[in-house]
Amino acid sequence: MKHITFYLDFVSPYAWLAFERLPEVLEGLSYSVAYQPVLLGALLQQHSNPGPAGIVPKRAWTYRHVTWLGHAQGTPLSMPARHPFNPLPLLRQALACSDDGRINRFVAGTVLRHVWQGGHDALDAERLAALAAELADQIRPGQDMHSDGPKALLRANTEAAQAAGVFGVPAFAVDGKIFWGLDSLPMLRAYLDGDTWFDGPGWDAVSQLPSGLPAKS
Repeated sequence: MKHITFYLDFVSPYAWLAFERLPEVLEGLSYSVAYQPVLLGALLQQHSNPGPAGIVPKRAWTYRHVTWLGHAQGTPLSMPARHPFNPLPLLRQALACSDDGRINRFVAGTVLRHVWQGGHDALDAERLAALAAELADQIRPGQDMHSDGPKALLRANTEAAQAAGVFGVPAFAVDGKIFWGLDSLPMLRAYLDGDTWFDGPGWDAVSQLPSGLPAKS
């Protein structure tokens, strides 16, 4: 059995699409998935990456693209009333359901649907209260989105992801390899299927390829 760490931030529409697509892509394989919430903004900031929403024409294209992808793969996806938004309340709410920084598929799916179905404001106070009630059976005693425990878990998760080389979400880690993005799922499947390409130099050689751009001062 292979063990996959699924790094996600609920602000990412691609994380929602990948969450829904993953079981179908990996059907028939023996694997387990640990869902690990991280702060996407910190991953982007580490590499001075503004993200899609930080580039005006790319923002519009991204929203158009993910809405079409949801249609194409049969995953309900409506842009929330405001995007991007600060995902910290949602990340901490999810991690209030965790002892070790990992959440189960029910928790991950509940929070993702809260954001990506219905076209509502993800941070509306009444909706956040309803989300907490929906997760009540999963929340650890004495914890909520304001507790120190979930804050510490999120910080540790994000730092661990950075140390592992994760630069965006969704990302899937298995056997020390990182597969990034919704469109990496076929590649992840091939690796788990034992594709012999992964036995050759293709994976590591690209990291040694010289850049043709001048070094930054």
